[in-house]
Amino acid sequence: MRLLLTSDTHVPKRAKAVPPQLLDAVARADVVVHAGDWTDAATVDLLESRARRLIGVYGNNDGPAVRARLPEVARAELDGLRLGVVHETGPAQGRERRCADRFPDLDVLVFGHSHIPWDTTAESGLRLLNPGSPTDRRRQPYCTYVTARITDGRLTEVELHRLPRRQ
Repeated sequence: MRLLLTSDTHVPKRAKAVPPQLLDAVARADVVVHAGDWTDAATVDLLESRARRLIGVYGNNDGPAVRARLPEVARAELDGLRLGVVHETGPAQGRERRCADRFPDLDVLVFGHSHIPWDTTAESGLRLLNPGSPTDRRRQPYCTYVTARITDGRLTEVELHRLPRRQ
């Protein structure tokens, strides 16, 4: 099973549109995971219309239209992998322990908010992934998203993709 992980699209506030490279990757994924801060319902509609399956949550910048459609926390079992999605996890210091305590029943937690790619594993075995942002790199050198596979109930082939700078 092929996954695409993204977050913090911030369309149309930080970017006019979802990057075409990300939309191409959506078409190749079996499941698209979005960890919040869409900022408009049209982006939810766009990804829903192109994804085979969309798992998403709302973020702190999402208004009533997005919050009415999406939960604060999402969970799914995908080919034996227990996946969770949330927008905010708090400061980097202590993140692994906090998330392992809050989500003891998960194998992987996808989160956003910081726009900073993150890939660590807590002592409990919980893997924490932040795909960064495909539209707003903030202090990062590139805008990013992540692809991965689920193989035999395990997350494999995790790859951070850099997007070209907007002109």
